Amino acid sequence: MTSRRPASRGGAGAGRGRAPDVVPAPAPFDDREIEELQALLDSVPAPFEPLDVASLDGFLCGVIVQPQLVAPARWLPYVTDVDGRALPDGFDARRLHALALRRDAELRRAIGRRTWFDPWVFELDDEDDIGDDDEQGEADDDDRGAVDAVYPWVAGFVAALETFPGLLAGDEAALTGPLALIYRHLGVDDVEDADALLAEIEILEPPADLGAAVEELVRATLLLADVAGVPRER
Repeated sequence: MTSRRPASRGGAGAGRGRAPDVVPAPAPFDDREIEELQALLDSVPAPFEPLDVASLDGFLCGVIVQPQLVAPARWLPYVTDVDGRALPDGFDARRLHALALRRDAELRRAIGRRTWFDPWVFELDDEDDIGDDDEQGEADDDDRGAVDAVYPWVAGFVAALETFPGLLAGDEAALTGPLALIYRHLGVDDVEDADALLAEIEILEPPADLGAAVEELVRATLLLADVAGVPRER
């Protein structure tokens, strides 16, 4: 079980044209709307495999930091199925798509401005935490809890990079540092043919806690936006 309240840290500190920024900021999601979005994703019928809300959030960030704009018509099918299969005609996805597009607009605005956003990373409930009496055991559990909490978001982000690989075709030297902050939360066996990335992950210190891990995800996303040349907004 997880809590539907994103774990936040607080504030943090070309190639595609854009229209003047006159569109009002989208309203932030509240807990009820996040729960609604999750329920809509859960309603997608088998055999389709939708993302959950945390993976969707990471996926959207991975789409936004592409060097070329990815139109919603291209990424929306992957929200409701990991293979991008078209939903049956009888399934009404309008509300689901509207919420996904609203979150995309919220994230796109923050990333365009290179400002803090709260990733949909959810703290584990107390009953999911497994503690040891000794201090080292507690520290290990904190590390594992942070990895478990951010894993769905990271999995969604990585899925976006695999589906839309434009970013990964960029400058390896510039990509390695920020990508390591994200890929570190995957098992090393899941990182293939990336010696420089694995070497960078090896020298990283574990995040002190979940808040630090979340801050790293935001920092990595904004750094990747710079690498990709995502236009800055005012």
